[in-house]
Amino acid sequence: MKKYMIVGGTSGIGHQIAQDLLAQNHTVFILSRNPQDKEQLPLARYLSCDVKQDITTFPNIEEPLDGLIYCPGSIVLKPFRGLKQEDLLNDLEINYLGAIKCIQKYLPNLQQGTNASIVLFSSVAVQKGMTFHSSIAGAKGAIEGLTKSLAAEFAPKIRVNAIAPSLTQTPLAEKLINTESKMEAAAQRHPLKRIGNPKDISEAVCFMLGATWLTGEIMALDGGMKNIG
Repeated sequence: MKKYMIVGGTSGIGHQIAQDLLAQNHTVFILSRNPQDKEQLPLARYLSCDVKQDITTFPNIEEPLDGLIYCPGSIVLKPFRGLKQEDLLNDLEINYLGAIKCIQKYLPNLQQGTNASIVLFSSVAVQKGMTFHSSIAGAKGAIEGLTKSLAAEFAPKIRVNAIAPSLTQTPLAEKLINTESKMEAAAQRHPLKRIGNPKDISEAVCFMLGATWLTGEIMALDGGMKNIG
């Protein structure tokens, strides 16, 4: 069985990925800012880590890693004229710089793994222009560039891929879908007439972790929004 690290695995998508990997009898490390405040999975190994802090505060692990999945994200939707510098910096710190720090910290562990894999998260808003998304689309666009650059640099030892989802039913998106009318309007914007759920995303992540001839890929997982929406 393999050993995986999930950054931000205490709720939503990360929690579902952890459940699915544990069900396959893999070892799962979960890095979270406040793991003790969440419903913990009995078989997971929880470590405290704030990705906005300096890399020197990140916990050390001795074991080799076969995969790293970086789940932290943000949803700051504002008109461009209303964006403040702290909005932009926060999106970059959580989505982009945090991923870089985690990869830098645990790269030696990944290099010891077997056909190791990194999975990052972009957004449908990078490839499809969407109003009020300029800050998050910029941060996630950086993730897409990082994915392809690291896939080239780390090959053939470590594969690097990303998923670009559309709106998914998670605590992070709660304000966007917290009424029946909001949920229905969001569903209707997608060709498949529903929004995503954590299981949809987890299945794609598990595929990427095991797809040994896949690297440098940005997978659109968006109910058809990017291509036919």
